Amino acid sequence: MKTQPLAASSADPISPARRLLEAQRQAFRREGPVDASQRRARLQRVIDMLVTHSDALCAAMREDFGGRPELFSLMNDVLGSIGTLKAARDHCEGWMAEQSRASVAPFDQLGATAWVRYQPKGVVGIIGTWNAPLYTLFAPLASVFAAGNRAVLKPSEVDPRTAELVARLVAESFDPEELTVVTGGPDVAADFSAQPWDHIVFTGSTAVGRKIMQAAAANLVPVTLELGGKSPVLVGASASIEDVAERIAVGKAQNSGQLCISPDTVWVDGSRAEALIAALQTVYARLYPSIAGNADVTPVVNGGHFARVESYVADAGKRGARVVVAGAEPDADGKAQRRMPLRIVVDPPADSEIAQHEIFGPAMVLRTYREIDEAIDAINAGERPLALYYFGNDQAEQDMVLDRTLSGGVSINDVLMHAALEDAPFGGIGASGMGHYHGYEGFLEFSHTRSVYKAGSHDPRREWGMLPPYNEQFMQMLRAALTP
Repeated sequence: MKTQPLAASSADPISPARRLLEAQRQAFRREGPVDASQRRARLQRVIDMLVTHSDALCAAMREDFGGRPELFSLMNDVLGSIGTLKAARDHCEGWMAEQSRASVAPFDQLGATAWVRYQPKGVVGIIGTWNAPLYTLFAPLASVFAAGNRAVLKPSEVDPRTAELVARLVAESFDPEELTVVTGGPDVAADFSAQPWDHIVFTGSTAVGRKIMQAAAANLVPVTLELGGKSPVLVGASASIEDVAERIAVGKAQNSGQLCISPDTVWVDGSRAEALIAALQTVYARLYPSIAGNADVTPVVNGGHFARVESYVADAGKRGARVVVAGAEPDADGKAQRRMPLRIVVDPPADSEIAQHEIFGPAMVLRTYREIDEAIDAINAGERPLALYYFGNDQAEQDMVLDRTLSGGVSINDVLMHAALEDAPFGGIGASGMGHYHGYEGFLEFSHTRSVYKAGSHDPRREWGMLPPYNEQFMQMLRAALTP
């Protein structure tokens, strides 16, 4: 018997999130060990749900965005989630295997053994975000289920149709003691983050991530935060400008820049800046010969976010930055539809809005350097981003970029692609987040890694003088162990 998804009720003294958490926790304790077949079955049910209802889910995302291309929703959110879920399904049993470890000397000579076992933590709360409303729920869920946990999902209220559909489909496919959904706005999210989960996952802005972490700290809840930042692109001297322009244009156009790993700031040698700008204009115009009414162009999600991005560009222009349009010039119809071409903001002042904040829309910053060290130093002076991109064929320069910078992940001679690595961890560092999902590292993130020591059949401590009353022989044994 499935229950309906729960929303917040001011008359309910116990919040829906807390009731669901307690019900899942009791079921977790009652059920006991979660074997590989149960984990695979749960993962498969999520996969089946997404496959069966892919059209309806893509339609909901299209409506929530006011015209998001269903092709992108299918590729990014549906297939992206399914790929991660399948990888977890196919590998979780191997990940679960206990690992033998070296035991304690000298007892290891007398049969003492040691190993590490991986156990589920219990109940995980997952807060998704609006820009990838399925992926930010179901990609972390893949790791959560692979580790044997139960989960409660909180979709973003910015995508209300998608959130309600996800809640209904999950209620049809799962017992709420395994997986369920809480819907609602910021108040519900605040209550959700304040619950004593066994782990909480949040995808969103750095500012909100700090609030999530603060709320989780009250209950000592471990957190996985996937945030964002001003992901930089470093264009080396050996890179092909035409190739760079195409990869950046294609990547930046995905979801109209509304991705947490979207290229934000491009660094290029000053002598090649104009060539890159011209190439970006050419490529973007070829990809999107028109903007208004173009079904391949994702609108900015709502009026508030559209106004924010436009204000960033306008502020930079007023402060003297050069603004170059790549693609069709903006018009009234495009603005009404919240569809805009790519704007390239060249060398904006450091105190401008677009230089200080993650853009998260169809605009990007272009800056120049004389030596690539200048760009590296500037990147390192800021907060660590979720992604970093390097273009070039100079191995020494590539190694220098990788050695001297820190980011959540890296793509070389492309953008965005490292996030599609299902067998490698995805996560941030510093202001761009903490923790991982995807692959074995994601399994570890939501598992309790438990050390086990097993004594041998004979305990020699009494005969070796290792128990009170102590003697000089034991002291000499200890001193003999003092080796450099």
